[in-house]
Amino acid sequence: MADDGLGLRERKKKQTASKLWRTAADLFLEHGFDQVSVAQIAEAAEVSKMTVFNYFKTKEDLLLSPMEEHIEDLARALRERAPGQTAVDATRGMVLRKVAERDPSIGLSEEGGELALIQLINGTPALARRALLWSVRSERLAAEVLTEETGDALLSAVAAAQLAGVVSTLMSEHHRRVLAGESPADVAAGAPERVERAFALVEMGMSGFAVRA
Repeated sequence: MADDGLGLRERKKKQTASKLWRTAADLFLEHGFDQVSVAQIAEAAEVSKMTVFNYFKTKEDLLLSPMEEHIEDLARALRERAPGQTAVDATRGMVLRKVAERDPSIGLSEEGGELALIQLINGTPALARRALLWSVRSERLAAEVLTEETGDALLSAVAAAQLAGVVSTLMSEHHRRVLAGESPADVAAGAPERVERAFALVEMGMSGFAVRA
């Protein structure tokens, strides 16, 4: 994340948080999430245990905070869509932008350790539960945006579930392909076509729903 526009104090806080996350992630990958204590993370990062808790309330926060920064991505894309744009169009556009930027939240970053972290999260019950709650909240926020516009809570919840499901499925497909041996660059090259096909299927069922006035 860029530090443009931040003051010196904010930049230092951001750098410290990033250092703590990277230190924790490295230790978790090497030893396992349950085998690493906050005290060990603090020692490795050369800060006090209290400093760690000043930045992250729990050990789970240490690892999952970058994911949780994206909780509102879908709701924001829906809320900020242009007049005449459908919910499907807005979500598809958001995903295509993430693909073009090779955003880690869509599973296309070439940064080392990303897939290993995903596997660690999926294989650790406490982290997997937290990730599931993150997904549920993202979907609920999107449903709230659509309900405000349409007044139909039921269909808005159905629509949000479909849109969130496509985003999640595309990310999982990217991870699957990389784990199967494809290079991130090759997976990214074919991603736009997969995005278009996936959203076309949803679009057939949501045609005419939640078109921005």
